[in-house]
Amino acid sequence: MFKIYAPTAILGYGFPEQSFYNALEIKPDLVAVDAGSTDPGPYYLGRGISFVDRGATKRDLKYLINMVHKLDIPLFIGSAGGCGSKSSVDWTFEIVKEILEENNWHMKIAIIYTDIPKDKIKESITNGNIKTLDGSSEVGVEDLESITNIVAQVGIDPFIEGYKKSVNIIICGRSYDPAPFSALPIHYGYSKGLSLHLGKILECGAIAAEPGSGRDGLIGVLFDDHFEVFPINENRKCTVTSVAAHTLYEKSDPYFLHGPDGIIDLTTTTFTQKDEKTVVVKGSRFIEGKEKWLKVEGAKFVGIRGVCIAGIRDPIMISQIDEILEIHRELVRENFRDMTDDYQIYFRLYGKNGVMGEWERFNGVSHELGLVTEVISKDINITKMILGYIRSTLLHYGYKGRIATAGNLAFPFSPSEVIWGEVFEFKLYHLIKLDDYEFPIKVVDV
Repeated sequence: MFKIYAPTAILGYGFPEQSFYNALEIKPDLVAVDAGSTDPGPYYLGRGISFVDRGATKRDLKYLINMVHKLDIPLFIGSAGGCGSKSSVDWTFEIVKEILEENNWHMKIAIIYTDIPKDKIKESITNGNIKTLDGSSEVGVEDLESITNIVAQVGIDPFIEGYKKSVNIIICGRSYDPAPFSALPIHYGYSKGLSLHLGKILECGAIAAEPGSGRDGLIGVLFDDHFEVFPINENRKCTVTSVAAHTLYEKSDPYFLHGPDGIIDLTTTTFTQKDEKTVVVKGSRFIEGKEKWLKVEGAKFVGIRGVCIAGIRDPIMISQIDEILEIHRELVRENFRDMTDDYQIYFRLYGKNGVMGEWERFNGVSHELGLVTEVISKDINITKMILGYIRSTLLHYGYKGRIATAGNLAFPFSPSEVIWGEVFEFKLYHLIKLDDYEFPIKVVDV
């Protein structure tokens, strides 16, 4: 059997100290942790920085490196630094190096970069070796200039190649969530289908348990024909429902889960409750990919964002708010006719449809609204000017039936407008065909 400890949903999210010591007693064969996601949006890839604080990341790593040092087992980190760019991988390495030096520990580290050069993307676009994914837009060669960082979501192969270099720790760039958990057991001959499926369950730690949590862990145990999964916190349990539900997490197809190495086939998978805390999974299979397609992610600079937050309480104004906001779009266009293509305006109405937007199915409107006004322009001065104009005009606008002569908006903050900084969008969120491309692996002794 092969035991894997998944301490937390994302490195830096934390875990209870007692859970860590419970895992230490189990003596896993591998500690693996996912450190990144696209969930926080494209900003972090655009900047090449982490969305998790350095201090929180170091706190988690202190415990995990202590465990692998005591047990002489490997630590695999996927999507290092959040977005998995070279800068965020190096950021993670510096934290690991700092911990090792502080404790006078010696370890061998494999650093795997998954950044893709722009000329490779250009070649793929030119040759037609690129596919859109759900929600992604068409991309042309001309778009590449404004894209800052480009990463590929790698599978198990770079982890296996790194491990062959007799390392203690692997710090990998952007990677398929199950890869750091499944690579080593696959290397040792365990079923690809079961290993990758277990990796899919472990990727978010105790989110696959009840009650679910992103700041706690699970243990996965692989056998020849099945795997078992259970929490290490006595206040949680894995159930057939919780484990099966996480199998479907972030997936559009309940039976075939596509990844960089191939497809996890769940058509014959079964979930069985072994005891109060443990679920047994059997029957997961693997379908090898016929061609090597990898997902690539690239963030494009859009502009500088400014935001104004205000409350609206007048029922007369609330009853015609959509019309009022559309009028203010037109007022901006009239007042700044010479720069109509230089800015974007977004209104979000919380208490009406601020979360779902045009997809909102509830027809009611709250007695009060939270209005978030957002302006984006590549020129910070234009952002400030347009945002300030909307705020002042809307504050004193005389809408139909208005009785009050004071301001229409309640501001919770002063200043009422804030410049939030750079805005990025995912311009690359595609599959590209990469034949015989090797991701660089650097081995460092610390």
